[in-house]
Amino acid sequence: MTEFKINGDYIELIALLKVTGIAETGGVAGIFVTQGEVTVNGQIELRKRAKLKPGDVVEASGKKIVLT
Repeated sequence: MTEFKINGDYIELIALLKVTGIAETGGVAGIFVTQGEVTVNGQIELRKRAKLKPGDVVEASGKKIVLT
């Protein structure tokens, strides 16, 4: 499990996947999301630009990220 500190009120899902290295580009991140390979708080998330806030837990590609 990895912690990621948000600068500001939120971060968009595809941006998080890119900045944490789960996806190499925003396009690849979008593919992960549209294929249902990403969960937010235990639910499959299909919105690429979902706004994630502190306390959210994202899982993708075998990695778990907790936002702080």
